[in-house]
Amino acid sequence: MHAEPCTYVIFGATGNLSRIKLMPALYHLDVAGRLPEGTQIVALGRRPWDQATWLAEVKDMVKAKASNDFDEEVFKRFSDRLYYHQGDILDPICYAKLAEKIAEPRFPKNIAFYLSISPADFGPVMEMLSDNSLFYEEYGWRRAIIEKPFGYDLDSAQALQKRIGQYVTEDQIYRIDHYLGKGMVQNLLVFRFANVMMEPLWNRNYIDHIQITHSEELGIESRGDYYETAGALRDMLQSHLLQLLTLVTMEPPVSMEAEALRDEKVKVLKSIRPIPKEAVNATAFRAQYGKGQIRGEKVNSYLQEEKVAPNSVTETYASMKLYIDNWRWRGVPIYMRTGKRLAKAQSTISICFRHPPLQFFRDTHVHEMNPNWVILGIQPEECIRIEMTVKEPGLEMTTRVTSLDASFRTGDEKAVDAYEDLLLDVLKGDRSQFLRFDEVEYAWRIVDPILQKWALERDHITIYPAGSWGPEDNRLFDKDGHYWRSSLTPEVK
Repeated sequence: MHAEPCTYVIFGATGNLSRIKLMPALYHLDVAGRLPEGTQIVALGRRPWDQATWLAEVKDMVKAKASNDFDEEVFKRFSDRLYYHQGDILDPICYAKLAEKIAEPRFPKNIAFYLSISPADFGPVMEMLSDNSLFYEEYGWRRAIIEKPFGYDLDSAQALQKRIGQYVTEDQIYRIDHYLGKGMVQNLLVFRFANVMMEPLWNRNYIDHIQITHSEELGIESRGDYYETAGALRDMLQSHLLQLLTLVTMEPPVSMEAEALRDEKVKVLKSIRPIPKEAVNATAFRAQYGKGQIRGEKVNSYLQEEKVAPNSVTETYASMKLYIDNWRWRGVPIYMRTGKRLAKAQSTISICFRHPPLQFFRDTHVHEMNPNWVILGIQPEECIRIEMTVKEPGLEMTTRVTSLDASFRTGDEKAVDAYEDLLLDVLKGDRSQFLRFDEVEYAWRIVDPILQKWALERDHITIYPAGSWGPEDNRLFDKDGHYWRSSLTPEVK
């Protein structure tokens, strides 16, 4: 697909996401020569800045992220693309002035609106863009990029979709999940569908269970007001981890085109066994971090964080067990967990294979074989490891576990931030790494019974010490031999 010049309008351009991710990503695309000539970037913010102040701010943003490879010459070219538009996103006059500005000849008629704003403002902002004919596609394409959370539950997601559907068509909406732009997530598709040796094993006959973990060392930082209304289940499981689940388990799409790929992901979500409210406590678990130590430093409990209610039962750890009731996966438990203030920050997918059907080594020192695992490290370590049992050298029949390592990137290859990939895809009109509404809707259907049950049970929540691997939630496991896999290197049990 070909990237066309466009006018990138960034709402919330002075906010955290823009500072840490968007502006550095756009600069790096310019460094790589991937921003089409003529592309302009309009930053919309409330602060009373002039153009010189904005350029100085952007320089600081970019330098903070690209201190080693900051190039003054490239930045000069990049700064020629930048324009600051001061205004309040809830003020209609702001949009009339914006429409007037981007009608000038220097701004391409293809326009992408990046809404890095509170989800509560999506509807009003899109309505005012529409009132000023800014979604009208007579002279070029118009696209709207929306950050999660897309809704608060199933009902609010459907209501939001109904509202914004009045102003834009589905193919104009790019619902962004930055997880899908990560290099290892895309490598997962290559690993599954470009290597014929894995496909015959990728099913219920050979795989015992699957685990998906996202752990963070950080607490909620200064986001207490957001986190109190979200919690770990909404913040991570409903979005990022269910997306990873679809990529690990979906059928091969007929092509890598956006709709074929997204069709297969939706089929997985539709096939997940619904969780009745009476089964929630057997299939989902929540907990909250207490005081503890992270890297030798004492840290506060969740209840001591700013803007957190003193009796809050908001979960900072959530785990759940799902089943996909289709031909390939029926009966295979899928365990998912996410938590803040855990022992280590990492995202991993761990696939455990069944034990061999016969234990050949029962009369030797090898009493119990370790199962084979495929370990996929998403972040910060990007790797694919296949663990095998091999014989140790020597006269005795003893074994050890070794791993075949297919590193995603060699030492001299540079990491690409997920936002660079996704911002470029918007220019190309490639929606394969963005969420279609039915994906969002079915993901909410899966977690809604859990959210409703937890909303009613407000009197108690399990506490785990910060710096640990979380609470004991062993009741989720189907078999005695199942346990949370936390290591990327071979574990002997």
